[in-house]
Amino acid sequence: MPIKHAAFKALRQSKKKRVINLKVKKDILTASKDGRRLIAEKKADEARTAVLLAIRLFDKAVAKGIMKENTASRKKSRLMKKLNALNKK
Repeated sequence: MPIKHAAFKALRQSKKKRVINLKVKKDILTASKDGRRLIAEKKADEARTAVLLAIRLFDKAVAKGIMKENTASRKKSRLMKKLNALNKK
């Protein structure tokens, strides 16, 4: 346990941020899974909206510092690659 008052405050803040960050990561995971599922089911229009939502969430997470830029870029690229392969067929 922290001893100083400032350390208590830092602990409170980090607990709050952890909850927020976990929720954002869970939302991103859900959106990208929905996109991959719709791509697998070959529902192009619905998959496109789901993938675009996931990409928006990735960008917001990068802006907030929750996710690294290269990680988000790699995941967005893989989602778009699958979506584009579906649209070609």
